[in-house]
Amino acid sequence: MWDLLFKNLSKYVELTPDDCEIIRSLFVYRKFRKRQYIQQEGDVTRFETFVVKGITRTYEVDDAGQEHVIQFGIEDWWVGDLYSFLTEIPSSYNIDCLEDTEVLQITKNDQEKLYHQVPTMERHFRILVQNAFIASTKRLSSSLSKSASERYEEFIQRYPHIEQRVPNHQIASYLGITPQSLSRIRAGYSMG
Repeated sequence: MWDLLFKNLSKYVELTPDDCEIIRSLFVYRKFRKRQYIQQEGDVTRFETFVVKGITRTYEVDDAGQEHVIQFGIEDWWVGDLYSFLTEIPSSYNIDCLEDTEVLQITKNDQEKLYHQVPTMERHFRILVQNAFIASTKRLSSSLSKSASERYEEFIQRYPHIEQRVPNHQIASYLGITPQSLSRIRAGYSMG
C-alpha cells in the first residue's frame, strides 16, 4: 500500500527514508465499500485522496437528475475536487466507489505540514495540479471538437482495462453519449 504511494510521489521528487516516515505519519488509510461515498455534493472536500486499490467515480447530477461522470479514479490515481479542497467551498461533485476501495488521504492542514517538513513535496503537488489542469483542458477540447468514436478511443487509452470494471452506462455518461451509441461504437471498433 505505502509502496504504491511512495512510487507515485517519487515520479517528481526524490524521497529519503525520513521523508517516507513523515508521509506515513500524515496520511490516513481508509477502506470504502462498493457504492459507498468518499465525498458527497454539498460537502467541502477535506482530503486529497490517493487510490491504492479499487475504482472511484467522480460525477455530478443535473437538475433533471441525470448523472454526468467527470472522472474515474483507478489505482495509482489522485481523486477529489481540487477547487473545493483549496477554497473550502462546498463541492458540486459526488465521489463514490465502484468496487471495494482502499485509499490514503491527507487533509489540507496535514498537507501544509508536509510542505513544511518535506519541502520537495510542494513541487510534487504543483506538478499534479498542472497535470490535472492540462487533462481537464484536453478533455473539454475533446468533448467540443471530437467525434464520439474519437472520444472513445481516447478513453480506452486513458483507462486501459477499465471496461471490464465499469458499467457501460457510466462509460457512456463519461463520453457524453447514450449507452446505445457506445454499443455501436464498440461494434465498429472491434471490427476495425
